Amino acid sequence: MTAADPAAEGRRRADDFLTLLTAEDPAADALLADLTEVRDLVFLGAGLTAIARAEGRALPTAQRAQASTRQTNLGQLRDRSRGDVEGLRAWLRKSGEEILFIRSLHAAAQQLPG
Repeated sequence: MTAADPAAEGRRRADDFLTLLTAEDPAADALLADLTEVRDLVFLGAGLTAIARAEGRALPTAQRAQASTRQTNLGQLRDRSRGDVEGLRAWLRKSGEEILFIRSLHAAAQQLPG
């Protein structure tokens, strides 16, 4: 399904996907499986990338640099998967997991005394 505003739909799907992934809900994989058009997968990925970059910018310098490197690696995975729906789904899964990792770093930093 291609939405009238694919960027907004991609961001909405990214939020939904992260909610499901956080809850370790199998529906996260079902959401990816339901997307069959490369365009829809790419817009979901754009939403995830925007979230990862925004949340990564709030990390301490060293962690921010590491997150930036991981984003570069994810971009390379995306590029290798162009036109390959299953490859793009793997990229999206890894992108979502990266955001959860960034969020865990934020949570750990808040637990530190000081």
